[in-house]
Amino acid sequence: MKNILIVDDDRVVLSSCKRILESEGYGTSLTSSVKEALETLEGKNFDLLLVDVIMPEYDGIYLIGNVRKNRPDLPILVMSGYPTPETISSGLRMGATHFIAKPFTPDELIQAVHKALGRPEE
Repeated sequence: MKNILIVDDDRVVLSSCKRILESEGYGTSLTSSVKEALETLEGKNFDLLLVDVIMPEYDGIYLIGNVRKNRPDLPILVMSGYPTPETISSGLRMGATHFIAKPFTPDELIQAVHKALGRPEE
């Protein structure tokens, strides 16, 4: 089973992603802050990081930069409700591998996760 760490300060987004991804057979862990995500990443191995860009205190770009130092191979799927060219390019420049705009449908999330994990389209 592939394990995904989902990082977003919006509880609705966290619970929606969890429900959608677990119905597809993925294991999920949820964190609502970058600080919590960094602690969680130290104690467990994940196959994918699904991270929001805009969050209080530290943003998703900060998290991506930290993760890239220790896990350069970890696929990172960035999600944002502000999909401006600057947000997208900033995330990709820091090492995100894929991007999805919020709000997204369950199918869009599943397709983005499959793509980020290198799985063929289903």
